Amino acid sequence: MKTRVMVLASALLSMVGMSSVVSAEETMYVPIPSYRVGPYAAGGTGYFGGILDYYNLLNSRGGLNGVKLIWSECETEYSVERGVECYKRLKDREGGAVFFDPLSVGISTALIETGRADKMPIIAVNHGKTAGQRGDIFPYYFMPGINTYDEHSIMVHYIGGLEGGMGNLKGKKIAMLFHGSPYGREAIDFMDSMCEKHGCSHEAIEVPHPGNEQQSQWLKIRKSKPDYVLLRGWGVMNPVAMQTAKRMGYPVSRLIGNIWSNSDEDVIPAGSAADGYQAITTHPAGTDFKVVQDIISDVYGSGNGDLQDKSRLGSVYWNLGVLAGVVHTEALRIAQERFGNRPLTSAEARWGFENLVLTAARIEELGATGLVPELNLNCMDHVGGHLAKFQQWDASARQWNIVSDWIEGDVALSQAIIDAGAEKYAADNNIERRPCDANNNDDDFDL
Repeated sequence: MKTRVMVLASALLSMVGMSSVVSAEETMYVPIPSYRVGPYAAGGTGYFGGILDYYNLLNSRGGLNGVKLIWSECETEYSVERGVECYKRLKDREGGAVFFDPLSVGISTALIETGRADKMPIIAVNHGKTAGQRGDIFPYYFMPGINTYDEHSIMVHYIGGLEGGMGNLKGKKIAMLFHGSPYGREAIDFMDSMCEKHGCSHEAIEVPHPGNEQQSQWLKIRKSKPDYVLLRGWGVMNPVAMQTAKRMGYPVSRLIGNIWSNSDEDVIPAGSAADGYQAITTHPAGTDFKVVQDIISDVYGSGNGDLQDKSRLGSVYWNLGVLAGVVHTEALRIAQERFGNRPLTSAEARWGFENLVLTAARIEELGATGLVPELNLNCMDHVGGHLAKFQQWDASARQWNIVSDWIEGDVALSQAIIDAGAEKYAADNNIERRPCDANNNDDDFDL
């Protein structure tokens, strides 16, 4: 009897062991270098919240071809030093990360060469070191959407439209109020070039981090009387700019925000001072998108949503996070098409980002029509979008209204400056360009 029980127990243990092997989930690990505290918490909580909500939606549907996404967070507080620490701490967990998206020009730029050495894609959606568009020189650096030069050339073209044509920019004064960081300074030389081309003048005015004191800067603006002020802000700097502009008597409708000065969290704290404020955008606010409705019903309905404040669902930063989640996972899916429906290495994920194509048909399949723009990345173009619209804030209705069609900036001028910057970077760092005219689907993907 004892022998028979032992045999049955052994058989049961064997069956349990076999079952655990068969049912074990395959996973891919994504670090989340978030910032949920500090002066930039609104951007961090919205962006990373949208990403995680989209990941949870995908996981609830079985993951990426049966491979679930797993993650862990590390608080960067938007600090370059902390961001680099988080990268080092997280990159080798759970068998190795597949990419790293810190939502910070400073952090992403600091990791360019580290990413190259580690074969780790560094992702900077709608921002980043602009020369990094050149994938032949920056193979592991990606900026899906629009880059800084796209952004500011589109903003100048929008002003040209408001003035009745680009020819009417001659003699106009444009000031740029910029965040005192690598991100903020990235656009200065390009704005000088744009105004040199179109006959306007450009004055760059720095606001030190975090930007909650701008009295001296706006006194300078009141004295110089620019026709338009471009706001290249971030976090608390943005509502303070609107409030100070109104206090100084500057028309807020002529204060035009960049891609990181376009959120609900930028305008709502400014109250009535934000009424009429305009900003560039690659994606609209709101919840009237199928993928967003699915997240609300499936993810938040099951208690797995990331945002504590559900009123932020559909906000600009959260929607951008959903957009980023789509970009991330579509790049991984495309890599799986080539390498197999299994967990990927970071080098394989790099190939997926470089070959990321988001068509209108695919975006429709994802339920993201109207929210996610079409993208087409390749070896020479790690941005792949280059278009934006403009929105205007209605303070009484507490909503953004789209006020332009898609606008393309000065691609020729942008590309010339990008090429010069990339070539200089390659020469300064002894980097050999890889050929982009070869078949990008060959076996030499592991650069």
